[in-house]
Amino acid sequence: MKQIIFYGIFFTFIISLSSCNSKLNVFGGKNKTHSSTTGWKYNDPDNGGFQYYNGYQAQIGPGLVHIPGGTFVMGQNQKDVMGDWNNIRRRVTVASFFMDETEVRNVDYREYLYWLSRVHGGDDSITQTALPDTLVWRDELAYNEPQVQNYFRHTAFSEYPVVGVSWEQANAYAKWRSDRVNEIMLIKNRVIKENPDQQGAENFNTEAYLAGQYDAELDKGLRDLSSQDGKDIRHANWSDGIMLPDYRLPTEAEWEYAAYGLLGNTEKEIIKEGRVYPWTGKWVRNDGSRKSGNKRKDMGKMMANFARGNGDYMGLAGSLNDGGDITVPVKSFWPNDFGLYNTAGNVNEWVADVYRPMNPLDVSEFNPYRGNVFKVNVTDENGNIVEKDKYGRIKKRVQTKEELKNRKNYTVGDARNYKDGDPGSRIDQGDSTLDPMYNNGSGNELIGITSMISDKSRVYKGGSWRDRAFWLSPSTRRFMNQDMARDDIGFRCAMSQIGSPENKPKKWK
Repeated sequence: MKQIIFYGIFFTFIISLSSCNSKLNVFGGKNKTHSSTTGWKYNDPDNGGFQYYNGYQAQIGPGLVHIPGGTFVMGQNQKDVMGDWNNIRRRVTVASFFMDETEVRNVDYREYLYWLSRVHGGDDSITQTALPDTLVWRDELAYNEPQVQNYFRHTAFSEYPVVGVSWEQANAYAKWRSDRVNEIMLIKNRVIKENPDQQGAENFNTEAYLAGQYDAELDKGLRDLSSQDGKDIRHANWSDGIMLPDYRLPTEAEWEYAAYGLLGNTEKEIIKEGRVYPWTGKWVRNDGSRKSGNKRKDMGKMMANFARGNGDYMGLAGSLNDGGDITVPVKSFWPNDFGLYNTAGNVNEWVADVYRPMNPLDVSEFNPYRGNVFKVNVTDENGNIVEKDKYGRIKKRVQTKEELKNRKNYTVGDARNYKDGDPGSRIDQGDSTLDPMYNNGSGNELIGITSMISDKSRVYKGGSWRDRAFWLSPSTRRFMNQDMARDDIGFRCAMSQIGSPENKPKKWK
């Protein structure tokens, strides 16, 4: 009996010790409270206070839909009726990312202008630069003055896609949106307090905040963001995982991959049926419920807003086809399998890429993209980051040839025309510290002399209310200068996913 009691106590002790070890996790097991490399405890001010928070889960930013990455055949899947031969088929892989559920709306862009006016009211040039061009609606031989006056400003069009926005303006909007979302993330996590009195350059900018050039008032901090000595709370670092990556324009490959929505026609790594347009396979209704295939009652219904033929933009009175004379609200029609609305028709959409006819063959197989301009922070003679600009942003410059002379993975700071086959890409262009968004001095100008294509030519995709069905295929591509705008081009934003491509992200709350 004593022996049984002894063994019982012994086993209880072993289980208890095992439980303690599991909880303490001395060498970095499940809970990772200690370093598996050195055995020292994380987040302990007594041994230096090295801070590490495990279990990161990606967060979906407001307005975004998760796009799980994968491989697909990018490029032409129908007859090239235009004879451009600029979308040759090629298999590529796109990493997981996020993309706006809809095109950016007029109300979204008005919110942006309101913020600019409130914060930069003393500099009218900033707001004027951001204004969409409402005169894009004018036509010498058409009466479109109602659109000029009403389309952007009137509440009746709030849910319609913004147009008259150039590629440059779309990029500026994405940068602004990144900062506003990261600011609210820090406020929601009680890292900083809300500051409604931001003015001029003293507004929240993510990079300026991380560089210590934005004076934010600390809050209590829901997470234990303590200083190394454990006595005071601190500001968030990028490694804390609280802030989100930048909103940006999607690359052409990301946009095309997302537009096809290849979920409803795949099985065990096989695409059973290619798509010309985004809407074959499983559909998702506007109320979110799923259904498979075509139902008889839905046969013949329009799936996108486009011009059905010469002079036919909306159908007959009493029997309209797509229900829109120009654009339609951004949640019109069925979304594709990823849950994205109007990736065909309504408005064309800017993507990030510089246009070259042979991009499909030139660019890399993983995350293909032409348009990289590699920048670094502008620093003084002591290596310190110089004061931010009037927008409240950290100043940047393009990397120089001297800085890249020992690199192997990339050798030019401005890669927009890198190996594009023209004579200018094979000559020494020298160094540059110019920002190519506003000054093209570091790029190749020779190609712009002999053709309409230059380093400012940007791709747009998707087709619009003005276009025939051919342009609604996600593989088709056209281009326009980045400082120009039209009444049938809008945009939507994307965001990179950090970490594992299979890490299921948390929904925005």
